[in-house]
Parts: sequence; C-alpha cells; structure tokens
Amino acid sequence: MEIKAKEVKLGNELSEKEAYQLFFMVFGNGVSKDILAQWSNQGIRFSPDPETSMILVQHEGGPCGVLAAIQAFVLKHLLFCPDDLVKAAQSTPQNTTPRRLSKNQYVASNNFAAFTENAKARALVKSMGEILFLCGNNKRAVIATLSSIGDGVEESEDSLTDVIIAQALEGLSIESASDLHKVLRVETYTTPASAYKRLEAIIPVFQSRMGALLFLISALLSRGLDCVQADRDDPSLPLVTAPFGHASQEIVNLLLCGQAVPNVFDGRMDLGGGMFLKGVSTNVEVGFLTLLESLNFCKVGQNLKCPKWPIWVVGSESHYTVLFALDTAVQDENELEARESQIRKAFDAQDQSGGGGFISVEGFHQVLRETNIRLPSEKLDSLCGSGFIVWSEFWQVILDLDKSLGGLKDSTGQMGQKIFDLYHFNGIAKSDLNGSQFSSGGETPMQRPRLTKLRVSVPPRWTPEEFMADVAVLPSGSAGAQPSGKDTEVAKPEPSQHAPLVDCIRTRWPRAVCNWVGDPPSIV
Repeated sequence: MEIKAKEVKLGNELSEKEAYQLFFMVFGNGVSKDILAQWSNQGIRFSPDPETSMILVQHEGGPCGVLAAIQAFVLKHLLFCPDDLVKAAQSTPQNTTPRRLSKNQYVASNNFAAFTENAKARALVKSMGEILFLCGNNKRAVIATLSSIGDGVEESEDSLTDVIIAQALEGLSIESASDLHKVLRVETYTTPASAYKRLEAIIPVFQSRMGALLFLISALLSRGLDCVQADRDDPSLPLVTAPFGHASQEIVNLLLCGQAVPNVFDGRMDLGGGMFLKGVSTNVEVGFLTLLESLNFCKVGQNLKCPKWPIWVVGSESHYTVLFALDTAVQDENELEARESQIRKAFDAQDQSGGGGFISVEGFHQVLRETNIRLPSEKLDSLCGSGFIVWSEFWQVILDLDKSLGGLKDSTGQMGQKIFDLYHFNGIAKSDLNGSQFSSGGETPMQRPRLTKLRVSVPPRWTPEEFMADVAVLPSGSAGAQPSGKDTEVAKPEPSQHAPLVDCIRTRWPRAVCNWVGDPPSIV
C-alpha cells in the first residue's frame, strides 16, 4: 500500500481554475459546437478490417493529429519492438518479429494481418504510456478519465464494461469549461509500470467516443499547463485551430517530442532583442514530414526528419497521416548523401530567415569553414555579391564543385541508386466497393482506412542537369540499397507517378521517384 501511494494519486478532480485554463487553452473563446462535437466523438480504436487492422480509424475531422501521433508509436512497438510485447504476452506470432540484419538494421514483417488483438492492445497501451511520460519529462504521466466511471471499468467483467461506459457517456457533452470541470478525473503516475497497468485497465474508456480528447488532455496535464504555455510562441491562440477544429502543430509536437513548440525546425531561432522562436531541440523516436515544406512555407529540421525509427507523421493543410518503412536502412546515407546533409545542416544553422533559405555573408564564411569547402575566388565573389547567399544558388555551385574541393561532383559516377518500399496509412474510413468487402447482406460496403505501398527510387543525380531531369526508375539490379525477396521484381523502367504525398517524400529524399498500384495515396 505504501508503494502504491508513492506511485499514484488516485481520484483527483481538476480544480475549477485548471479546468477553465485547460478548456480555453485547447478551444479558445467562441468555439463552435461542431468542433466540440468532433473532439467528443472520436475514440482510439483499431480498424476491424483484417488488411488494415493495425490502423487507428478516424471517423471525425479534427483529432487526426492525436490519432496519427499515437499510430506512429503503435507502429514502432509492433514493427520494431515486439520483444517488449512478447515478454508481456507470449501469443504474438513469430512471423511478426523483425529480422536484425546488423547492429543497426532491422527489417520488420509486412504481414500486417498477423498481429493479434492482444499484441495490438499492448502496443497501444505501451505507446500511450510512452507519449505521456515523454510529455512528463520522463518523471510522470497524468491520465485523465471520466469521474462518472471511476473504477467501475477496472473492476467489472468484460461483458459489463460496454454497459458501464455507455451509461457514463449517455447525455454527456462538453460545451464549456464548467462541463470539463464536472466530468474529469485525473490520476498521476510516477513509474511506467503503474501507468501501463492503469492504462490497460481503462483502455475501453479511451476506445470510447471521448478517447482522443481524454488522451490530449492527459498529454497536456502530463506536460503541465504552465509548461505548455511556456513552450509556445503565442500562448493566446487555441491549440485546436479554427475554423475546422484541426490539431495544431503544437499538439503534434507535444506528442512526438514532449514539448508543445509551434515550429518544426531544429533548436530555436534568434530574432534579436531577446526574442526567440522555438523549434524541436531533441532527437525523436518517430518523425514528421509536411507538405508545407514542399511549398516553401516551413523547413523541417533533421531532428524530425531523421527519427530513430523510419516512421513519420505526415501533415497536409488539413489532415495528418502516417508514412513508414519496414527496413531501418532506408535512412542510411552513403558518402555523398551524408556530405549533403552536413552542408545543409551547417547552412540551416546560419539561416535566421525562418526557413527562407538565405544567410548573411558572415554566416556563409562560417559555413565554408565548418564544412571545409574551398570555393574558387570567382565563385565566392559571385555568391557574396548581393550581400546575402541563397541556398539554391549555393547548392548549384556545390553540385558542380569537385569532391576534392569539398563539393559533390563525383567524376567517377559510382553513386548507387537507392530503391526501397514505403507504406502510407490514412486513418479516415472510406467505403470499399471491392466485391469481397461487402457485409453479410451484400449491399453495404465496408468502411476501412486506406493503406498504400509505394516503391521509391532515389536516383544519383549530382549535377544541375541531372537534378532537374525527370529520370525514370532504373532496373532494381542497379540499386545501391536492395530490398530482399520477391519485392526485387521491378526490372524495367516505369514512369513516375505523382501525388501530394510524393512532394512530402521528396522533402526527406530529394529527387525521389514513386510508384504504386491502384488509387493514389491520399493525405487529405
């Protein structure tokens, strides 16, 4: 009992002041009933369709940022860390265990339908607990649940759980801070084991229609409301954005890196006069890519672009989805790619334009020193003539500068092509009209999320002309990074296909060419 008392404070109600601060932080003033309904009607549930059974299904617009972040961590645990799940439940099939090819390379199974309900449930619990402790600086996790449920779910038989939750949710709506104060109950845990145990016991509550909102509240309280506001550049704006109720970048960053910072670049940007813009300051387990970078509205830093595991939340103007690979080697860099990353990182460190892609002459000389680039005097004078250096112009010079001078021009032409597979999940359920997916009545199509497999080829274009050329996929036999097994069957050039997701992929792998079968992947 003494140990339990140290691990958890049970049954604390949110104070009236905290409830009002929380409500207006999330929704602001004048929030519409439609937005509140979106966030009060989205559970955290897996798809019932066997082919997409590891995807969390989204039925309402708005909470997709929360679901996508949880989905990314679920994939991490299912694909790359199943040993943790196996230790807890020996029922996980062996054919879902990733193959370890080297010290740093893992290749996960593509048999998505083989994961048991028990394995998925445990992956969900592990993911939620990991995110909450990440928000709590690895010191605590605050779990928000409904006061009307209490310990009834934990103590009831499975057959009674749905009845208890249905009774608790009957007529329940959150339309004001006062409503939030009445219905919330919060519990603080200081050890992962105790938090996982509690999450496992009350997972039906998070699967209910209030699940996404309760998890967001749990993450905010784990971080601490004052800390959340301190993370932000403009704490007066609501975290759920008008007019459509989408999760802000601050919410997504909170769930991915533990801080509610509003920007996606690395570190922070000094605006002068003691003012800073805050970005992501740490390496992350799962990353983030955005269509907005391809449109030059922002610049995603290396912390989010190159996570520990090859899994990314993908942002568009109105939705969040998930992109992932089964082979961790997709993030490996060859010599020239590593050199490109080094130069770009040094340039970005001097870029105070908010990702605009230009730096001062003084900053440029610092970049040349750090990267050991020796430009001919005429090239140096040309680049510095306007008083600032634009990345695109500098990059063209680097592409045409020999390796011996610190550039990327490879006269040997030995760069190998990279070919690999990516998978894309869109959790919004859509009707599937394929014949086998009808209900028993034969008339109603099944609602299922969308899963797309993409073959990605990154050709070795290291001159300006090659960079701009639209080169088709080369035979897989010329690849620098070969997939294994029957996936190597691509043996003839194919025309590249395009969708907005491809633009996102190219922010991570410039010059990538993508192909898929069937409908194009959707990020909306």
